[in-house]
Amino acid sequence: MNVLDRGRNHALALFRIVVGVLFVCHGAQKLFGVLGSKGAVSITSWPSGPAGVIELVGGALIVLGLGTRVAAFVSSGAMAYAYFVVHQPQGLLPIENHGELAAVYSWVFLLLVFTGPGAWALDRVISSRKDTGSTRPAHV
Repeated sequence: MNVLDRGRNHALALFRIVVGVLFVCHGAQKLFGVLGSKGAVSITSWPSGPAGVIELVGGALIVLGLGTRVAAFVSSGAMAYAYFVVHQPQGLLPIENHGELAAVYSWVFLLLVFTGPGAWALDRVISSRKDTGSTRPAHV
């Protein structure tokens, strides 16, 4: 095992946390009109409202490493939808239709679906507690 392989789970965790925080910022910008937004959208405004909820909640779950694979799957799908429905009709390539960020987020989250959360994830804490709890003998 080389030196770079030893840090893989920690690098993956940092990747997950940074991308999740950036995604949360997009949701906060849409839903609350902060971080340079020109105004908030209602959660009932299609497709911006539901997208904002997915960005805010999905991003937070990804940051925490809680339900990471499911949150990443839903987030990936939301970004694929954003790319193909909102951006792609404006031009064939992401550079033409300003859909680079939606495309990158979609692929990044799909990667997390397959890799999992890495280190520092609540999923791991919960899983380890379940494992240790099942091996304890019952009190008589």
